[in-house]
Amino acid sequence: MAIEVTRDGAVATVRFARPEKLNALTLAMYDDLGRAFGEIGQDDRVHAVVLAGSGDRAFCVGADLTESIPALSSGQFDISAWDPAHLKTGAFYKPIVSAVRGLCMGGGFEIMLATDLRIAAEDAVFQFPEVGHGFVPAGGTLVRLTRQIAYAQAMELMLTGRRFTAAELLTRGVLNQVVASDQVEPTALALAAEIADKSPLAVQTIKEAALTLYDLPTAEAFAREAILGQRTFTSDDAKQTLTRFTLKT
Repeated sequence: MAIEVTRDGAVATVRFARPEKLNALTLAMYDDLGRAFGEIGQDDRVHAVVLAGSGDRAFCVGADLTESIPALSSGQFDISAWDPAHLKTGAFYKPIVSAVRGLCMGGGFEIMLATDLRIAAEDAVFQFPEVGHGFVPAGGTLVRLTRQIAYAQAMELMLTGRRFTAAELLTRGVLNQVVASDQVEPTALALAAEIADKSPLAVQTIKEAALTLYDLPTAEAFAREAILGQRTFTSDDAKQTLTRFTLKT
């Protein structure tokens, strides 16, 4: 299977496993990726996720154009079928850490933008080439990118179709860390394990709030924040922590 899922304790790793084709996504791989995210979302044993690519040449270069372009241009295929793979549907609030080595382009870059924390190799390369081919990065990027980084920075990435280095994207706020290539996955796994060790309810509530409150009117957002906060304050995890704190004092 070209989408591999493994689990180590509370951390699941989802891997694009087609290195001979730079981890380009076939139509079947899009289906498998969406299915993998769905299953992980329902697995209470998994508290955090690492998303990586096989080999060091590419994280993912997006859709396999030999399949996707004929399918899309025929008008017989709806791009929304890829929504589960792009995490555009449902409520996936478990944190995802990207581990990026090599090329991260097109749909691969778009899927990375659906993740929460991003670790990249010093020699990783990023690009949205779509505009040069007459189409657009519509796998979530048209919505996500201007909400994640400054407008002008986002527009340069999308409108020029140029390649960008990991160092450039670190300064633009797209990435969290840039490390040596052989340290990308260990760093991502360690970060995921650190988060997985925290209260799953608290972690997932933070992500839920970040994804759902930012576009609400202020009063409504504050009201919703209070509901989410109360949910964690009354949880078993919080009660146990508060009890231990009280006993210490």
